[in-house]
Amino acid sequence: MANKNIHNVSTLRASNSKKPLRKHTEDAIQQYFASLNGDRPAELYDLVIGEVERPLFEAVMIYTRGNQSQAAAILGINRGTLRKKLKTYSIIS
Repeated sequence: MANKNIHNVSTLRASNSKKPLRKHTEDAIQQYFASLNGDRPAELYDLVIGEVERPLFEAVMIYTRGNQSQAAAILGINRGTLRKKLKTYSIIS
């Protein structure tokens, strides 16, 4: 049976907006392309993942009060992967 507390990311809403997270992402990417003035972007995937992943990990670590086991469970990744990402983004030393 599915946990009633699990939310689909596409239904998350920003506190000051009724737009879904997906729409905010689409808008940000379109603004990024518009700012390029016809230049081709490079390594867009890494750019987007880095911009999203770091605040995601920071928010989850705050939510769990630094408990890595809980954070890993919330994120659906193993604790070793979480620790590696936290070190990559200098969230832990």
